Amino acid sequence: MRVPRRSLGPVAAAAAVLAFGGAVVSAGGGSTAAPREPVTWRGLVGGARAAVPLGQRMIVVLTTPSVGQRLAKARYATEAQERAWWASAYAAQKQVLLKLAAAGITVLPDYSYFRVLDGFSAALDPRAVSLLEQMPEVAGVYPVRATFPASISETLAAQATAARPDVQLPGYDGRGVTVALLDTGVDESHPYLGGRVLPGIDVVGHTTTAASRANPQDRSQREQHGTELAGIVAGHGGPGGLHGVAPGATILPIRVAGWQPDARGGELVYGRSDQLIAGLDRAVDPNGDGDEHDAVRVALVGVTEPYAAFADGPEAQAVAGALALDTLVVTPAGNDGAAGPAFGSVAGPAGAPGALAVAATDARTGLPRARVVLRRGLDVILDERMPLLGAEAPSHPLVLQVAAPRPGQLATSSFFDGRGFSRVAGKAAVLPAGVDPAATAAAASRAGAATVVLYGDALPAGALRLSEDSTAPVVAVPTAAAAELLAALRAGIDVGVAVGRASVAANPARGVVADFSSHGLAYDGGLKPNVAAPGVGIPTSEPGRAGDGAPLYGTVNGTSASAAVVAGAAALLAQMRPDLDGAALQSLLAGYAQPGRGDAVDAGGGALRLGTSAVGEVASSPVALGFGIWQGPHWHATRTITLRNVSSRRLRLSVTAAASSNSEALHFRILPATLVVPAGRARRVRVTVTAPAARASPVVTGTIEVGAAGTETLRVPWAFLFHVPDATLLGRVALSAPAFAASDTSPAILSVQAGALARAGGGLQIQPVRRLDVLLYDASGRFLGVMARLRDLLPGSYSFGITGRGPTSARLPRGRYELRLAAWPTLPLAAKPERAQVSFTLK
Repeated sequence: MRVPRRSLGPVAAAAAVLAFGGAVVSAGGGSTAAPREPVTWRGLVGGARAAVPLGQRMIVVLTTPSVGQRLAKARYATEAQERAWWASAYAAQKQVLLKLAAAGITVLPDYSYFRVLDGFSAALDPRAVSLLEQMPEVAGVYPVRATFPASISETLAAQATAARPDVQLPGYDGRGVTVALLDTGVDESHPYLGGRVLPGIDVVGHTTTAASRANPQDRSQREQHGTELAGIVAGHGGPGGLHGVAPGATILPIRVAGWQPDARGGELVYGRSDQLIAGLDRAVDPNGDGDEHDAVRVALVGVTEPYAAFADGPEAQAVAGALALDTLVVTPAGNDGAAGPAFGSVAGPAGAPGALAVAATDARTGLPRARVVLRRGLDVILDERMPLLGAEAPSHPLVLQVAAPRPGQLATSSFFDGRGFSRVAGKAAVLPAGVDPAATAAAASRAGAATVVLYGDALPAGALRLSEDSTAPVVAVPTAAAAELLAALRAGIDVGVAVGRASVAANPARGVVADFSSHGLAYDGGLKPNVAAPGVGIPTSEPGRAGDGAPLYGTVNGTSASAAVVAGAAALLAQMRPDLDGAALQSLLAGYAQPGRGDAVDAGGGALRLGTSAVGEVASSPVALGFGIWQGPHWHATRTITLRNVSSRRLRLSVTAAASSNSEALHFRILPATLVVPAGRARRVRVTVTAPAARASPVVTGTIEVGAAGTETLRVPWAFLFHVPDATLLGRVALSAPAFAASDTSPAILSVQAGALARAGGGLQIQPVRRLDVLLYDASGRFLGVMARLRDLLPGSYSFGITGRGPTSARLPRGRYELRLAAWPTLPLAAKPERAQVSFTLK
């Protein structure tokens, strides 16, 4: 895996794990960007994330309110009013673009947003960014980030029935509810989705439908993820009675990810954050007529921005705008496993306060295992029952010879010799799991391996996806045992592998949040995820057809699968209770979840409990609280919860703070602690927390419980921090030359390490930067202006080209200057920035 060219000092090991990408930005008009080595992200589910070209694309957010922001204040609007608000947002964008044109800068937006957010995305040169930051019409300029999505016969799909999510409301199937699916294209011709998929909207390719596309460079590869999530939500009539959570719901596919060029000239399935926002902007106005009364009830986001749990960026603002327009946005928490103990591994846009972020649990009742014997001559290296990773199980005991490709060569071609004969046919292929175990196993299976033996990191039983071209049984063995076997094979010693029949053992992790599921706090201190649902081995549809012409089915692992389960549950709930708005749907699904094993940081309120949500009578806003960071014995924090009676009767509510094992020393004051709320009305409750002394635990969690006679208890999880690891937000700051001549083509390069990764409490702590300013001063200390301003930065190395032009793009006189940098932390918001400075002489 490639890591940033510049390390992060003492946390270089952490950088190797996360490989945060450094952005390339230039400061000063007419400057050029310094080339940077692309960075690859590795996910625990779904394989490696390749480098993608984002250019200098930025998202410009304007101060003029969007339709959603206006409606959040007005509460009601006619069609004419909403169209007028749309026109106002459009006019504000035109005004900004005209101002840029008057300054000699032509900007052609890639996407324009009016409904959930007023703004646009475009490739912007540094001069444009500088001028935009100075305009009163502009609220902020943000980077565009990459987003990533988190073939089987009917017989294979039937083997995955144990993983079918048991989420249902008797008598309801989601009929009449439209779920927008923001993901890759969907194969609407699949029988499992027949009659449930609308033509959709293609944000990426701007074509007339959101159909699943083939790789332009390899027509055998198709976009899969959208078809898979569509099947989890609304599939019906599948093998063995397989069906989605809401088989009567309608899917509106919005293609916000798909085949696009990667950094190496190939094609890769991915999206961008500006495309995601464009998808949300259309989900609330599917026919694009400026009237948002036809907004979908549920929007399922199937893609994530890894680690980008920012709560105030354009993605978060877009989610809030959609919720104001009565669309519930359901998002995956991310597939990057444990981090923290403070800021965790939650992805964007799951960090948005308005998003219903979903963790993944393992709902499988049993795990397949098989007896595996590794032999070296007459010696037995290993004789144990080991995990069977795939769905394919040996029908009879296998005693096999051993084969392995040359080290470092795991492409399909490496399994064949120069004459085209398979090296592994009929044998046990012993291979490293690598970053994509499924691809490794599939390649060996295609080459004819009778069994695939993987070694490497611990792999859970049944974790590999079902695959039409991976029919060989796959088992996992310890690395040490495999190393002994391969060493003997290379030495010419007779070796062998025996695999017995498979058996099923009870799953000790059933109902527990999966190891790959992201968790932790959003960067504003808000508790994420909000709810958990099954996300391991979920059977669903795959695009295309099998060799025998049968429709393809498969299984999916990941928080995108669990988010699809929750989106289907939201459709059932919306059908049952059509009077609920998006905010109420969100609260009932999260607030009535079943608390279980693990910390609230892992699964928010707990596991989805749709039956209880369906009879819930109280909704809260927000659905979780973040109290910030403790700042001393006299510190206190107050948050407001709005409680809404969504029942048909008058309720007398009692509000209490439930202490968890790590929060017993906290003091809560709730006003009012008891209140009466008539049907359909809402009341506010103020919750104040104090802590007289610091605690060893960096993160403290608990719940606010809202109860009434004869009704289920609503829970509002909360969290706050006692401390975060010490980290330097501004690392190495260096200018490539202390003195240089002005040049638009060969600028001096300012390199900045912003943000940090730190080891704390046995975990990896992410410290992002809320805002980074590069300010220019002359030799006398006079402030000349802002050279660059970046928001919502993940840890990484950032480069700026210094051309010799000032903030207004005018040539600077010769002389001595100083660049002063300021980096603000995301929490607490009032903290002073960390500063650095560097001087240079313009010749």
